[in-house]
Amino acid sequence: MTHSHDDPYAVHSLVETPGASPVVGRVRWDPAHSLWNGGMMAVTLILGPMTFTWQAFAVFIVLTGGFLLLGHSVGFHRRLIHGSFKSPLWLDHFLMWCGTMVGMSGPFWMIKAHDLRDWAQRQDDCHLYLAHKMPMLIDGVWQLHFRLELERPPAFDLGKIGRDRFYRFLEKTWMLQQLPLAAGLYLLGGLPFVVWGVCARVFISVFGHWFVGHLAHNRGPQTYLVSGAGVQAHDVPWAAIPTMGEAWHNNHHAYPGSAKIGLLPGQADWGFRFIQLLERLGLAWNIRTPDTLPERHAVVPAPKSTREPCRLCRRLRGKGLARA
Repeated sequence: MTHSHDDPYAVHSLVETPGASPVVGRVRWDPAHSLWNGGMMAVTLILGPMTFTWQAFAVFIVLTGGFLLLGHSVGFHRRLIHGSFKSPLWLDHFLMWCGTMVGMSGPFWMIKAHDLRDWAQRQDDCHLYLAHKMPMLIDGVWQLHFRLELERPPAFDLGKIGRDRFYRFLEKTWMLQQLPLAAGLYLLGGLPFVVWGVCARVFISVFGHWFVGHLAHNRGPQTYLVSGAGVQAHDVPWAAIPTMGEAWHNNHHAYPGSAKIGLLPGQADWGFRFIQLLERLGLAWNIRTPDTLPERHAVVPAPKSTREPCRLCRRLRGKGLARA
C-alpha cells in the first residue's frame, strides 16, 4: 500500500511490493549525474582560482546558503519528502524550485532516492551503496557518479505530487534551471559570478551532501537507536550550520516526521527557525515536532559510549524525548 503523510514515520512514496529486497543489486554508471557532477567539479577546480574575487565569493555564500535553506532543507526534505508541515501551493512551488536550484536533481528523483535509502536502512540488511558502508573514496565515487539497480526493487507512487505540472516541469528541466540564473549573474559580474554563483555552488552542495551523509552513517555521537534497523545514524555537529540543521541526523532517524531536527538548546537548526518564521507569517501550519508526534516504540537510547554528553541526555529525558 502507499503510505500517507498522515503517518509521520512512514516512507511515503514507496510501495512495499512482494519480494522487494534492498540487498541484491548492481552499481552502474549514471551518465547524466556523473557528467553533471564531474563537470561542475572540473569547472570549479580549474576556473575557480582563476576567477576568484571577494564579490564572486559573496555571491557563492549567499546563493549556496539560500538554496540549501529554502530548497534542500525546508523544501525538498521537510516539506516535500516528509510532509512535516503544510504551506500554500505557491510557496511549495517556490521552495521546490529553490530545491531544484541546489543542483542535485529534480524533485521526483530526490523523493525516490531518499525514500529508497530510507526504506532500505530500516531493514535488517541492505546493499552497501544504500548503507554508505564502503570506504569513503569508493562511496563518494558511487554516490556521485553511479546508481544502484536492485534486482527486486520496490515500486513508487508519488500520488498528487507526481501529477503536479510544475513539479513535472522541474523534473524534466532540472539542469536547464541553472541557465537563467547564470545569465543574470553574467550580466551582474561576468564570468567570476557564473563560476562561483553556479558551478562552485552546485559542486559544493552536491559534494557536501554526500560527504555529510557518509559521515552521518558511519561515525559521530548518537542519542537514539531505531530497533530493527540495519543502519543507524549519527550526528555531525560541526556541519549543523552549513546543512541548516540536517546534520543532526541521529535525531532525524528517530523522528523522521519532525520539522524540528535540532532537538535541544545548542543544536543549531536554521531550517526549523525558517519554518517558525513562515508560521508567524501565516504561511506554515500543522508543524510537527517530537512533542506533537505519536510515541515511536522502536526508538531506544543509544549505548552510553555513543551518546551525547550526560547533560544532553538529562535534558532529553526532561523533555520526554528519550527514555532512561
